[in-house]
Parts: sequence; structure tokens; C-alpha cells
Amino acid sequence: MRLEVINTGTELLLGNTLNTHLAFLGEALLPLGLRIARQLTIPDGAIIAQAVQETVGRADIVIVTGGLGPTSDDITRELIADLLGLPLLLDPAVVAAIEAHLYHRKRQMSLATQRQAMVPSGATVLPNACGTAPGLYFPPLPLPSASHTLSPHLILLPGPPRELHPMVREQVLPLLHTLCRGRTTIREMRNFRLANLGESQVAAALENPILSLGEVELGYCARPGEVIVRVLGSPAQLAAAEAIICAAFPAHYFSSADHPLEFTVVDLLARLGQSVATAESCTGGLLAHRLTNVPGASAVFPQGLVTYANQAKTDLLGVPPTLLAARGAVSSEVCAAMAHGALLAAATDHALAVTGIAGPSGGSPEKPVGTVFVGLASRGHHDPLVERFLFPVERETFKQLASQAALDLLRRRLIRLV
Repeated sequence: MRLEVINTGTELLLGNTLNTHLAFLGEALLPLGLRIARQLTIPDGAIIAQAVQETVGRADIVIVTGGLGPTSDDITRELIADLLGLPLLLDPAVVAAIEAHLYHRKRQMSLATQRQAMVPSGATVLPNACGTAPGLYFPPLPLPSASHTLSPHLILLPGPPRELHPMVREQVLPLLHTLCRGRTTIREMRNFRLANLGESQVAAALENPILSLGEVELGYCARPGEVIVRVLGSPAQLAAAEAIICAAFPAHYFSSADHPLEFTVVDLLARLGQSVATAESCTGGLLAHRLTNVPGASAVFPQGLVTYANQAKTDLLGVPPTLLAARGAVSSEVCAAMAHGALLAAATDHALAVTGIAGPSGGSPEKPVGTVFVGLASRGHHDPLVERFLFPVERETFKQLASQAALDLLRRRLIRLV
């Protein structure tokens, strides 16, 4: 079953509205064995009919989003009805549903709103519990322009995600399940996450072993400080792939869940009944931000300090001014002192520290732009552990890479304690 998606809306092409439909639909459809074979984003207007016409003979199912509302640029319903040669009829049940929706919001039905109750003859209404524009389903129908040619299954959905998402989950997925029964191969997908490795390095080690498992699909997604290995296959194949990844990169593989590294770190701390504090310079609080994005982080993260200036490093973390003068703020020694000071100040089990040169200025031959030191102090360990990295990238990516390196340093210590 070949499925295509057409996203309509001029705002999607102007750049002021992010098109999130593709990601949502792709994830929602996969458990049915359906893959989006093609996606097209087009402006409002007559091009909608042309785009659907072009899918004839190529797609079995086409999902069109947008253009079902009450305004003058919402003409998807009319264009598709014209394409299929279907008259538009006022549906009393849809009128009643719109009136009920408006009643609870103390609004009156207008002629423009009533347009949404015009249903093409032969279409199935997909009720919209979160808005006034219903969705529509059309089975394959002969095209007036070529009577021996059938249209694909057509599903028209409203554009706002708050309306589209529940409609997909509650109505479209059951419909597609019926349409696709026995016609698709259902496979699971797993995203295996590896910290602080290069994409080519990962691919070189995993490509042949995983593809030798049989009919599996393998892909990669590189992000700052992380490579995601995407595998589609049977449950047995996914388990075998995970074993291959663990064996190849035991120190770098951290999760098969759809969560970033901070979720793994918070989970490990919670399981151990331990806590961590942070002392940040060049990352400006990003490390604390990532930790506190995880639900339940308050149980393991009591405080974080942003000590951007040297005086703050001294006042809040106890870093000696003489050390700062002798070694510089970006140094292994100062990073270790920051981690130790944070550990004492917060009375936690662990403390992470980050100090570096984000650029674009401030570097030297000994410490070029992109240099960063990451430190970890832990209760029961005599000296803080410090690692040096070089991330010669723009500031935002530098901060992401530095925070990723810090979280991974803590993760590697924690997995030895579990």
C-alpha cells in the first residue's frame, strides 16, 4: 500500500509556521505497516486539485491536510468534490455538531462556518471533536476526466495539529487498519542512541553485522554529540541488532527509548538514590536546563550554578584567585576546582563542571576556540575526573556538545554503580 501526504497551507511555505504533520503521521502510521512514500507541501489554491490528480495511478492512499476551515482560502473540500465530480450537500448531522461546538463557546453559527457542513456526496464524515471542520474520507471513485481510472483512497483532515492529532488517533488509524488488513508487512522500529561518536565510525562497525540479520532496514541520524541508529525489523531482529550495538560500543550505547541522554542520567541517579549538582561557565545553564527538562529531576538535582565570571567562580565555588591567575579559567585545574566546589556547596553525590571557549574570539594556540574542559567530582573519589575536548563549531552547537560530554561523563560513572 503506497501512501502519500499532501500538506496544504501558504503559511507552511512562508516559513512562519512549522510543518509538524509529517513527523506525527510517519510515527502514527508505522505500526500499521504503512510508510509515507512521498510528501508534498503546497500553498492554498487550485494547485491542491492538481496535486491530488498527480497521485492517481501512483498512490493507494492520499492524506491531505488543511483547507477545510471557514475562511475564503479554505477550498480543499470544494476542489476535491469538483475533481471527483461530486455535488456538495448540507449535512444536518455536521450542522448540529458545529452548533454544539459553538454553543459551548458562546458563539453563533455564521454562513462561513456553515460551509464546513457541506459534504461531497458519497464521502464519509470524520467527526472533529476539537473543532468545527470535519474530516472526510473518499473511497476510490471513477474520475470524470478518465472514467476507467479510479482515484486513490482520499482522507481530508483539518490543518491545526490540536484537531488533526486526535482525529488521526481515533478515526483515521482504525479506518486505515481496515483498509490495509493483509496488505502490509508490519515491522517495528527502534532508535538506538550512542553518545559522542561519529556517524561514519558507527556505520563502519554496524552496517554489515546488522544487515546480515535478514530483511531489516538500517539508517542513521547524526546530532550534536549523538548518533541514532534506526532499525526496522521483527522483534527478534531488533533484539539481535541491540546486542550487536552493545558489543560494538559498550561505553557509548545508552538507550533505545526516544529520549535524549539526560533522561538516562536522571533515571540512573534515581535508581541509585543519588544526586548531582552543576557548575557551568561556557554552557550558561544549558546543563541544568537539560536535566530539569526530565520529569522527576527534582529528586536528583537540587541545584545548579552558572559561574560565568571568574569572580563568581571564586565567590560561589571557592576557586582560588591564584589558581585562576596561574592556569586561566579554561583549564583542567580550574574545572576540577569548580566540580569540587559544587560538590561541597550542594552536598550531593556528584557534581559536574564545564568551562571552555565558545568563540568566535578568545582562543590561543594552546587553547583554541572550541576548547572545553568537563569535570566530575563524586563523593568517595579523591580527585575530580577532568576530560578535555575540542568542539570548533558555532556557539549554540558548542554548548550542546559540551553539555552532552558532561552528561555522558556522569553516565559512564553511574553505569559502573548500577
